[in-house]
Amino acid sequence: MPVVLETVGLEKHFGGIAAVAGVSLKIEKGARHALIGPNGAGKTTVINLLTGVLRPSAGRILLEGQDITALEACKRVQRGLARTFQINQLFLDLTPLETIGLAIAERLGAGAHWWRLIGTNPQVVEEIVEILARFHLTDVMYERTGNLPYGKQRLLEIALAIACRPHVLLLDEPAAGVPEDERHEILATVAALPGDVTVLLIEHDMDIVFSFADRISVLVNGALFVDGAPEEVARDPRVKAVYLGESLDA
Repeated sequence: MPVVLETVGLEKHFGGIAAVAGVSLKIEKGARHALIGPNGAGKTTVINLLTGVLRPSAGRILLEGQDITALEACKRVQRGLARTFQINQLFLDLTPLETIGLAIAERLGAGAHWWRLIGTNPQVVEEIVEILARFHLTDVMYERTGNLPYGKQRLLEIALAIACRPHVLLLDEPAAGVPEDERHEILATVAALPGDVTVLLIEHDMDIVFSFADRISVLVNGALFVDGAPEEVARDPRVKAVYLGESLDA
């Protein structure tokens, strides 16, 4: 499969600390790729570099073969790169219907008049309802987002990213903070994401990782430690050493 997202020698330094150290990563088109590692390994920093929130100290980022290293974050979204965050970045006073409508309007270049687009364009309304249904949000579509259960807010954030029609979707711990009885809905939704969308997932929940990913990359101290199929990563003694504190010499 062709490579849709690639980093070449990606680095990020904060003072004398290398948060990301020479990471070269290839994400194939249509992949379900997980990026895992201990706390502080540099996973979210990599996502922030990919999306333009941070500028790299060195290295390059390629999206569908085009160098986007210097591209602004909003331009990367327009190129088809969308993300979610560890902590929700939602408009708490809007309803899910309004939130998705705003995202679609922005995509269509009509963000300044998004409410008018929702009220007058039946195709937009149809797309909003289809997205909300896919993410099990139709029953709360008219409720204020700030009043929704946290699991529903996480679903809405993924729905918001999908409304941008991304080619590549970066999910930063989509189940973080979600109560146990709501996590199965997150897991099912992540598993049912459109097959034509390439997904890079950061997640600490190994049940989600191994049920979702067809490839796993492990970061340790900002560097790419192991990269391979899930069964290979699960058997790798170096990964066990990192996660379980086992000695590599044992």
